[in-house]
Amino acid sequence: MRGVTRRLMLLDTASLYFRAYFGVPDSVRAPDGTPVNAVRGLLDFIDRLVKDHHPDDLVACMDADWRPQWRVDLIPSYKAHRVAVETETGPDEEEVPDTLSPQVPVIEDVLDALGIARVGVEGYEADDVIGTFTGRAAGPVDIVTGDRDLYQLVDDERGVRVLYPLKGVGTLQLTDETWLREKYGVDGSGYADLALLRGDPSDGLPGVPGIGEKTAAKLLDAFGDLAGIMTAVDDPKSALTPSQRRRLDESRPYVALAPEVVRVAGDVPLPDVDTALPHTPRDPAALDALAARWGLGGSLQRLLTTLGT
Repeated sequence: MRGVTRRLMLLDTASLYFRAYFGVPDSVRAPDGTPVNAVRGLLDFIDRLVKDHHPDDLVACMDADWRPQWRVDLIPSYKAHRVAVETETGPDEEEVPDTLSPQVPVIEDVLDALGIARVGVEGYEADDVIGTFTGRAAGPVDIVTGDRDLYQLVDDERGVRVLYPLKGVGTLQLTDETWLREKYGVDGSGYADLALLRGDPSDGLPGVPGIGEKTAAKLLDAFGDLAGIMTAVDDPKSALTPSQRRRLDESRPYVALAPEVVRVAGDVPLPDVDTALPHTPRDPAALDALAARWGLGGSLQRLLTTLGT
């Protein structure tokens, strides 16, 4: 590991290129007319992030499997509404805009030619890759994501925060434990329990019926964590209301399985990669060819200038 003073930045890459795709007009095109708005938008995002936050190490974390079977086995509804094509031999295909899918391989090729570490691990989501890198980091970590699920990794003592884009990446919500307590009444470690109880329709997680965000926060404040809440269900003297006790009791099967689904993995077998922020391209010839083929223009040049300083 490098010295503890090095700052690691982890990109939830799909989250960012989705935002770039919807935030940059599809009139941004390659010379042959192919849209490259997600490609150029992501390069602009990375340029701004490096300029503003000065990471020493940078990893573009990828979804090698956006809907891992081990999560589906536990909760079959997990992301089920996002499946576009079911496959027998591999991961189901996610519903993605027609003009975004062809841009993803271009993004991957450009990151590789630049020398920005790109890591996806079969059977895991980018969130799990981010969770494992975060757990292993010796210094501060900035996680850049538009996915609130990763709030569970926030840890002031270790210097782990989430940079949540509000508008592009020029306006970021710096999410630390103080912000989480003010907004949700929990710290980083409590956010996963809050999300589990509240549920998340965007991920197909039902939650506990009748337990919304505010109630979940109050229960966690009163009983400490999910285990404490479920212990209170079995204690007739606890301060749970009759309806809360009944709903939690009826939701035991979900509550027993959901933690493994909701919590990001911390034990992903990461490959051995050089995470240092590159100052010169790893493959200049390949990068020049990609720039010409896809018309990456000023977006790539700005990033190269920033990396070189």
